[in-house]
Amino acid sequence: MAFQIPSHLTGLSPNEVAESKKLHGSNQLNSNQNNSWLNLLFEILKEPMLVILAIISLIYVIVGEYGEALFMFVAIVAVSAISFYQDNRSKKALEALEKLNEPLSTVIRDSKVVQIPTHEIVVGDLCLVEEGKMINADGTIKYSTDFSVNESSLTGESFSVFKNKDTEDNMIYNGTLVVTGLAVFEVKKIGPQTKLGQIGQSIQTIKEEISPLQKQITKFVKGMALVGFVFFLMVWGYSFYQTGELLNSLLVGLTLAMSILPEEIPVAFSTFMAIGAWKLMKEGIIIKRSNVVETLGSTTIICTDKTGTITQNAMNLKSLYDFKSKKLFSEAEFGDVSLAELIEYAMWSSEPIPFDPMEKTLHRVYESFIKTDLRSSFHMIHEYPLEGKPPMMTHLFENENGNRIIAAKGAPEAILAVSNLSESEKSELQLEIKSLGKQGFRLLGVAKAKFEGNQFPENQQDFNFEFLGFTVFYDPPKEGIEQVFHQIYDAGIQVKVITGDNEDTTKAIAQQSGIQHSENAVNGSEILKTSEEKTIEISRKTNLFTRMFPEAKLKMVNAFKKDGEIVAMLGDGVNDAPALKAAHIGVAMGNKGTEIAKSAAALVIVDDDLTKLVTGIAAGRRIYTNIKKAIQYIISIHIPIILTVSLPLFLGWIYPNIFTPVHVIFLELIMGPICSIVYENEPMEKGTMSKKPRKMTDTFLNWKELSISIVQGIIITMGVLFAYQYAVQLGQDERTTRAMVFSTLVFANVFLSLTNRSFTYSLWVTLFYKNRLFPLILSASILLLLCLLYIPFLAEFFQVTGLSLEQLATVILIAMVSVLWFEVYKWIKRKFRN
Repeated sequence: MAFQIPSHLTGLSPNEVAESKKLHGSNQLNSNQNNSWLNLLFEILKEPMLVILAIISLIYVIVGEYGEALFMFVAIVAVSAISFYQDNRSKKALEALEKLNEPLSTVIRDSKVVQIPTHEIVVGDLCLVEEGKMINADGTIKYSTDFSVNESSLTGESFSVFKNKDTEDNMIYNGTLVVTGLAVFEVKKIGPQTKLGQIGQSIQTIKEEISPLQKQITKFVKGMALVGFVFFLMVWGYSFYQTGELLNSLLVGLTLAMSILPEEIPVAFSTFMAIGAWKLMKEGIIIKRSNVVETLGSTTIICTDKTGTITQNAMNLKSLYDFKSKKLFSEAEFGDVSLAELIEYAMWSSEPIPFDPMEKTLHRVYESFIKTDLRSSFHMIHEYPLEGKPPMMTHLFENENGNRIIAAKGAPEAILAVSNLSESEKSELQLEIKSLGKQGFRLLGVAKAKFEGNQFPENQQDFNFEFLGFTVFYDPPKEGIEQVFHQIYDAGIQVKVITGDNEDTTKAIAQQSGIQHSENAVNGSEILKTSEEKTIEISRKTNLFTRMFPEAKLKMVNAFKKDGEIVAMLGDGVNDAPALKAAHIGVAMGNKGTEIAKSAAALVIVDDDLTKLVTGIAAGRRIYTNIKKAIQYIISIHIPIILTVSLPLFLGWIYPNIFTPVHVIFLELIMGPICSIVYENEPMEKGTMSKKPRKMTDTFLNWKELSISIVQGIIITMGVLFAYQYAVQLGQDERTTRAMVFSTLVFANVFLSLTNRSFTYSLWVTLFYKNRLFPLILSASILLLLCLLYIPFLAEFFQVTGLSLEQLATVILIAMVSVLWFEVYKWIKRKFRN
């Protein structure tokens, strides 16, 4: 049912909107200028690698090596461009997410209800807000029904405040949340003028929480940087001791420092997270914090609400149970005259302007089957909001003649408890409730009362109610939901249903939806009474939690977390918000979800399709696996660079400075795109979604994985140094030796990036992975090497010489042996695993 606009609420005309916007501006808080491209570039130029390159460039200028100085300058531009491209790509992805996250606001303009982007609200607008929505401007209430608001974002107080146009404080504020009811308010302040804007609370000031993986990577990079600094001092000192040349020794030390510094790792991490979030956005999954992508893959328990999450939230009225006739009427029989009173009071107990799906249905049924529509004749004189455990609500209406209607509806148990019924009648009705609940139906009890005078009872339960019957709704499971849960179980993830509905209905829907072990259920009131230890014990063996109130849902989520689980909470309602906020990953429904739920969640599924959650979990696992591949690749290839730069010097070999800074930076320019662009684009490996989720406490590389990378790096080093000694033993000069050593390392890099695409499956299998960037980048690497060897001015600059076909075949063979032994290791691993 559409909102019926009171005649005095006409809203602004288009001309008035334009005038207001010109006078007061747009409804946007001051944007954060720290993300401008200039600041982005400044941050990049502070990177240690670029500082080292700048120092090397300066040294080359001082010693008169202008060609090398120019190359270093070009390298600075190239490295900056790559970093700027990656950072800007990440920034644009996050900006797109933020734009998609902007909610629409409902306003009245020219006597019409329209939806507009929130930033288009102007001073003087009439905004319409209802249960579950966030308020996006400051203003005064002009009209309301059963309206309460949570102002904890401003006051810190978590309880709801009831307000209307006649209360002492009839102002509502930007950033607060509607808990119950509906209101129309006139906008007085927008953007930075609002109370929220004045105290400086905005999403741009909230720092993104650092994930465990991010902490581990940061610690690793800092450790490597420290090692690099120590080795830099050692090599500089040793070289100076041997040669007495300060600047040349400094160049040697800086070359080693460049080879040790793993600046690709943090770039790869931020790229993987931001691009992962951007890709999920294209799939219809909005990620509010980019590091949530990584956490998704670690999910061990999914806690899900029932209504609107597992079910369609369609709330079709299937039957009506009339207490007087003791008969259950089907949908085709709603026109029966004996149902008139039940239909009328079910409607009167709903909000006059309904926003809940069940209440909208009850209004439609009233319109269809009641001949005389009395809604315009009666006005609400008092209301009792939805409250109690289990909950109920009561509305009092009166017409001009003083005739009253007092209608109540709520959970069947709540209505039976306050109705004037005998114990035998209650027992009989309980059997009916149980019977209908087992079929998956959702019931609401309906009752009426009489009351003279205006001193209404403090509590709605104190009225003397006459029980009228039940409304019987059916909210079917979503299509394909059984397959979704099957995939979730296959991924080693547990599913817990946490709902406010009753046990019988929940069990029926759970069984229809494919929830495993759904025979037993625990009630919310029981959860609230138990100790933390007992709650954890219950959480391990129970999959259904019914009649769960917000505090009970929150307690369960905290119990799972305390037990070491990684919790994703799915919900769409106001009562899900605390649990959504507390979970590691709060998942809200974007279509039918309330604004409160979406505000509290870290992830929003745009079209409410739960298959997208499986997509998100798969993406999280793929990204985590690919980050590990990228980091293991970086470790493995850095080791031979480090040792090839340092060992000839320390061992006193004939050509101690086999690599100069230009060679190292060439390798860095190849490695950067491979680890942060190519590996990010790798598809998910077969079997990824049939593995158990990893523990968040696990280090991103355990000792076994780290040792494999170290062994790979050492064996590549052995191959490179073998090529060095092979060339020397054949009497080759320094340039030919350097060409053979450098070529061996470049080809080893190519083979390593290929074999490390999987630490389980063979190279033959991974060659068929769909990743068009791999052949592109690797072909470019080989082409650049060939140009470097065979184009005279480049060969002269890099101090190498062109290799003969035999020499080229030799270095390729050495590189293959140095790397492809790992294929034998993987084959043995697969054989013994099977």
